[in-house]
Amino acid sequence: MGLIQRAIEAAGMSTISISLSKEITRSVRPPRAVYPGFPLGHPISFPGQTVRQLSTLRLLLKYLEEMNMPGTIIELDLNKSSEQK
Repeated sequence: MGLIQRAIEAAGMSTISISLSKEITRSVRPPRAVYPGFPLGHPISFPGQTVRQLSTLRLLLKYLEEMNMPGTIIELDLNKSSEQK
């Protein structure tokens, strides 16, 4: 995904990815990534958790605007409603 992101960014469009594995994301170095900490198969939360899903999507949009350094991965702690870098 990071390779595709870099091509899209080179065309002038900002991107952000949801990381399901910090180790893989670190090796690929996408322009922007957020690691929400949910298990595989649940990138923005579990089925039926609409409030948590919307909160995750809002944070993605926020970081899409704020993240400037390539390769940065923001780690979210959505269980405690706080964010960690």
